[in-house]
Amino acid sequence: MSTEELILSQAQELRRGTVVLACLALLERPQYGYALLETLNAAGVTVDGNTLYPLLRRLEKQGLLTSEWNTDEPRPRKFYRVGPQGSQVRTGLVREWEDLVTSISRLIKESR
Repeated sequence: MSTEELILSQAQELRRGTVVLACLALLERPQYGYALLETLNAAGVTVDGNTLYPLLRRLEKQGLLTSEWNTDEPRPRKFYRVGPQGSQVRTGLVREWEDLVTSISRLIKESR
């Protein structure tokens, strides 16, 4: 495996762990799955629909998201939004993320 392939593979692993936090951050305002997918990809958080949709269902089952069908338009869409427990989890994950960034930044600085 080339160095470039290894970097891409490891970068994918890094991103995979951040998708939950990204979704909880973006779903403060209701969004339907495809719009969320487009927003994440545009922000550089590359996610496949086959990954995102099961994740949204899992987060809803865990009580972190709520959903509602919008049938006002010709094509019904399921909108997701962070629920009260999801907001609490998001706050905790943001704190964990910030602590992790600080720790990794310190390790990188010390290793140079």
